Amino acid sequence: MSGSEIDMGGAREFVAQETRMPLSAKLALIATLFAGVVVMLGAWTRLVDAGLGCPDWPGCYGFLTVPNESHEIAIAEQRFPASPVEVEKGWPEMIHRYFAGTLGLLILGLTVLAYSRKNEQQGFNLPRGHLTGLLVLVVCQAAFGMWTVTLKLWPQVVSAHLLGGFATLSLLFLLFLRMNFPGSLAAGALPVARSSLPIVVANFRRMSYIALGLLIAQIFLGAWTASNYAALACGDELPGCQGSLWPEMDFAMGFNFLQTIGPNYLGGLLDDQARVAIQMAHRIGAVVVTCYFAWLLLRLKKLTGVPLIRASVWALGVVLAVQVLLGLSNVIWLIPLSIAVAHNAVGALLLLALVNLIFQLGRIK
Repeated sequence: MSGSEIDMGGAREFVAQETRMPLSAKLALIATLFAGVVVMLGAWTRLVDAGLGCPDWPGCYGFLTVPNESHEIAIAEQRFPASPVEVEKGWPEMIHRYFAGTLGLLILGLTVLAYSRKNEQQGFNLPRGHLTGLLVLVVCQAAFGMWTVTLKLWPQVVSAHLLGGFATLSLLFLLFLRMNFPGSLAAGALPVARSSLPIVVANFRRMSYIALGLLIAQIFLGAWTASNYAALACGDELPGCQGSLWPEMDFAMGFNFLQTIGPNYLGGLLDDQARVAIQMAHRIGAVVVTCYFAWLLLRLKKLTGVPLIRASVWALGVVLAVQVLLGLSNVIWLIPLSIAVAHNAVGALLLLALVNLIFQLGRIK
């Protein structure tokens, strides 16, 4: 056997080892995918107005499933006379709860594994601090899920619950990245002097963190728009609203975070000008995020000589373009359910694509 054949065989073996996903990464990936399903189910539940499909928590009218038999419905309506049973709204809520509960058990299992002897003996290397934080977050999410129902869709709680779902998904994806890419990333041939590479990478990470802050703010605006039922405040008008580029708006009322607890917020209680203010803020935020991301992606061309960075930049750009199109489609076709759910899902993907980019930038040596 020639020396070159030996070298090629060794290279193939090295590639096989490098591309083999560790079991800890597989577990983290399963949990991440499950969290993605929970986020989509949450959007579906909210968009079909099923957030109060079950007036109690964690069951539904005191049952483990949605009551649909005549005797069950009679018992349910006796228990909650002010909340007639609507089976078609109860099931989206309960399906969401089943998946969210299963996700919580998955994270609990991963946390227990991180503190067990198997974590060290069998080389799982699951980070205890990361998973402990995730478990605390999931417990908080359960509390917000309960308050969403008991406080009758109070916008502050609904928005916080949505942000918590995105945070859970992001932290699980970051866990997967940490498990699947434990080493550094070779810079290779870049149009950057080796001595200045750390400074360049640090600058790009700072820019990316600014992008992350802007995106989180935009996600909050989307959550606030949904929880106050302001998505249709401008109808199908673009770029203006209610016949004007700058319509009458009440930002003080639209962003009043001291709304009282007690009323049923299903359908929203804000007046028209307050909802217009929320919708316009969301649109302005979308323009700011899109412009900043486009500028960042153009600047990142300096580092696209690194294959993983190039793939991360392309992924972020493609997801951003799809999200912009979905946002425009929501306005043009007045929030059809399929597009609205997709808009939430791709928003989550945009966040994950940015988390991946920041993570990969941190690996460049």
